[in-house]
Amino acid sequence: MKVAFQGEPGAYSEQAVFNYFGKEVETVPCESFDVMFDSVVSGKSDMALAPIENSLAGSIHQNYDLLLRHNLHIVGEYFLRVRHCLITNPGVKKEDIKKAISHPQALGQCAAYLRNHGIKAEQVYDTAGSVKMLKESGAKDVAAIASRRAAELYGMQILEEGIEDNAENYTRFLAVGREAIVPEGAPHSEGMAKTSIVFTLKNVPGSLFKAMSVFALRDIDLTKIESRPLQGSPWEYLFYIDLIGSVQNETVQRALDHLGEYAVMLRVLGSYPRFKR
Repeated sequence: MKVAFQGEPGAYSEQAVFNYFGKEVETVPCESFDVMFDSVVSGKSDMALAPIENSLAGSIHQNYDLLLRHNLHIVGEYFLRVRHCLITNPGVKKEDIKKAISHPQALGQCAAYLRNHGIKAEQVYDTAGSVKMLKESGAKDVAAIASRRAAELYGMQILEEGIEDNAENYTRFLAVGREAIVPEGAPHSEGMAKTSIVFTLKNVPGSLFKAMSVFALRDIDLTKIESRPLQGSPWEYLFYIDLIGSVQNETVQRALDHLGEYAVMLRVLGSYPRFKR
């Protein structure tokens, strides 16, 4: 199986691929999220593992937009515990460091650490890519923020591990494929399945309240609500919702049918096994 991820070898996303799919899969590094999704659509990859939110830095909005843009299906989820390392070229001391480079999400997750040590943050395209760039430059006053595996792959020095501002630092990933895989035999009450949907509503008073009530009336647990601007329609929004339960569950299906009475557009992005940490 070929699984696409965004970033260079050694990226957290690649580690998540191995953890979720197993060590025997072939990983396909992609320079951007757009390329990653296109890799699955074109058949170059069988699946992709896309980060969708971080417990400290919040949602990765671009991937919400890409889920809507492509005719792909969410088939699973995975939570990765992220431990950031301060990585340098060999022989560099912490007091030498003036700047740290990494992906914007990683920099945001280590913002207090960098501020407390007087280190300037500079954004680059990827965590593992920042280590690769640092090695190529040979800079002695710059550090990269990335994983232990990235440091080992590029033969770099780890000055400190676990520099994230909060130990509860997890990234949630979504497994995305061309075919839907609906969890079977998991009653809603057991909470073993999750469903992700996206919808739009008419901009009239009470529309969002009515939409939410279809789930409240049936005691369906909503684990996430995210709004995104509707492109081409200023001040109108898409609503992304994750709920506990499978579309095969009668209660969930009735709620979606009820929501369809209010929604201008409603799409099920996927029903999939819920990941248990």
